[in-house]
Amino acid sequence: MGSHTPQIRPAGRPAAGREVRGRLPWMLVVPALAGLAFLVLPLAGLLVRAPWPTLIERLAEPHVLEALRLSLVCATIATVACLLLGVPLAWLLARVEFPGRRVVRALVTVPLVLPPVVGGVALLLVLGRRGLVGQWLEAAFGVTLPFTSAGVILAEAFVAMPFLVISVEGALRGADQRFEEAAATLGASRWTVFRRVTLPMVMPGVVAGAVLCWARALGEFGATITFAGNFPGTTRTMPLAVYLALETEPEAAIVLSLVLLAVSVVILASLRDRWVNSP
Repeated sequence: MGSHTPQIRPAGRPAAGREVRGRLPWMLVVPALAGLAFLVLPLAGLLVRAPWPTLIERLAEPHVLEALRLSLVCATIATVACLLLGVPLAWLLARVEFPGRRVVRALVTVPLVLPPVVGGVALLLVLGRRGLVGQWLEAAFGVTLPFTSAGVILAEAFVAMPFLVISVEGALRGADQRFEEAAATLGASRWTVFRRVTLPMVMPGVVAGAVLCWARALGEFGATITFAGNFPGTTRTMPLAVYLALETEPEAAIVLSLVLLAVSVVILASLRDRWVNSP
């Protein structure tokens, strides 16, 4: 039998690995807590200052319900439009090799970093009454987009579509293409492969992208007020109503902000398995 000499460690002294793991790096903890407070305290202040006794009564006011209805309708229609256009665009970027694909991908993501007001100005220059396309639409069909509910939908879709495209493209790149190749070898057309194989595989990414797109459209402000204006019942969405109420009735602005905050929390809760808990 071989002899084994046990290693003796002084009593009360933890192992080296445990000692390192148990030691808090205060140079990182302190700014981390400060950053957490910076993000959480404004939201806590919103909850503290909320007029809770009259909350239900204020939510039932006609102008609040009108802004909420318009926001929900426009954001939903904008999301549907983004799905119809964004999913094929994401498939093109993920599956087709063509010259300038990197440039196209960069252009698709520009609205993510572009100031929304600049986006509204760009929409006016293209789709306004004197815009490159807008003047033709008005002359040929009598269609005017700025300062209408359709203008709200266009502004929201412009700023929200990149969220959908990026999410779906990432899902397409992560999908196993062998299933698509197997379906093609069995005689399925490209449309059938996309509809019966590709789309079900990437559906979680499509749903996540659609939810993020809807949330971004619901909270859009800059491009909307620049391109569509601020008309009650026509273009005044929830963010615009918050901005207007802040100048005249701060408590109403807090109530409207709470509604948008609640929507944001629901969105994060619904996507936590995909985004928050992902490695």
